[in-house]
Amino acid sequence: MGVRTRIAALAAVALAGSVLVAGQADAGDSHHASLKPVATGLNGPRGVSTYRDKVIYSVSDGSVYATDGRRTWKLGTVPGSGGLAPAVDTNRWGTTYALTGAGAQEGAPPAPGSLTLYRMRLGKAPVVVADIGAYQKKDPDPYDLENNPTDSNPFGVAALRDGTVLVSDAAGNDLLRVWPNGHIATVARLKPRTVKVPAGLGNQAPPPGTPIPSEAVATSVTVGSDGYWYVGELRGFPATPGTSQIWRIKPGSVGAVCDPVNPSKGNCKRYADGYTSIVGLAGGPHGTLAVVELAKASWLAFESGGSTVGGLFLQYPGRHHTAGYKRELVPGQLHLPGGATFNRWGRLFVAGPVFGPGAVYQVR
Repeated sequence: MGVRTRIAALAAVALAGSVLVAGQADAGDSHHASLKPVATGLNGPRGVSTYRDKVIYSVSDGSVYATDGRRTWKLGTVPGSGGLAPAVDTNRWGTTYALTGAGAQEGAPPAPGSLTLYRMRLGKAPVVVADIGAYQKKDPDPYDLENNPTDSNPFGVAALRDGTVLVSDAAGNDLLRVWPNGHIATVARLKPRTVKVPAGLGNQAPPPGTPIPSEAVATSVTVGSDGYWYVGELRGFPATPGTSQIWRIKPGSVGAVCDPVNPSKGNCKRYADGYTSIVGLAGGPHGTLAVVELAKASWLAFESGGSTVGGLFLQYPGRHHTAGYKRELVPGQLHLPGGATFNRWGRLFVAGPVFGPGAVYQVR
């Protein structure tokens, strides 16, 4: 299975019924719980952002909504991506960007409207900003491991204060910057990392402990309170737990390289390590980052019928921009979570499960 559809294909697994996706824990079940529902009864919620007192979120059919907790508005609908909701982010002026990814069928051509960044405002039809897939056809990944260097699966989005937009591509393994006129530049490329094959893969992989190269799979991007750009990795096959990194990229960079062999050189430096199957990042107050893990046991373990329990962490900064420690929030209460975001008052929101019935929650 190619990297383009590693994440999208999980939708096919879940929707086919071969994996039972558990719902979120009920926030009322225990006095220890700290999830407050903001929007419920959603099918596959994933993208989430905020604007003033509103929470904006996306669902699996490509629809994007905004709610203030009392009323809900539909901003519009963009093409679906194999059952996976688009990523969303909203800029300081209230413009929401929706990013569609790859389809769920390996080897199939991208569906019309996929691999595309859209601009959305209430009362107006979505507008195409840029065709990410077309750009990647002319910008091959020099570190590709699967003989498909022009593949694309845009997966994460972050709107910048200057009107441009960052897009992380989970197949191109890079970070792009998109201008309002559709111009695109490659900010940084994430190199593969040598990891050890985990146990339990059977004949899917070499024997446990064997070192093999694994692609970065750049799923997520956010802007920190320090203004730097942060990118999170899923980790390609064999999805070894504890090998997903977070990279810190100097704003305005072009052509930076995020290199796990030399992680402290250049305009892209490793900020944190030790995560598993990252699918979401959010920049919070005082240098914190919210980090979303799709499945704590890894995406491959879930795909193989294992646990759906995901993770939500606060990553705290350390001295001299070396990441400090992390703390897990609501352990055991999130299953296959997707996006996360902070509002301007520092309140944290998370969406999920990304497949099946779900909700958007405020984390208290």
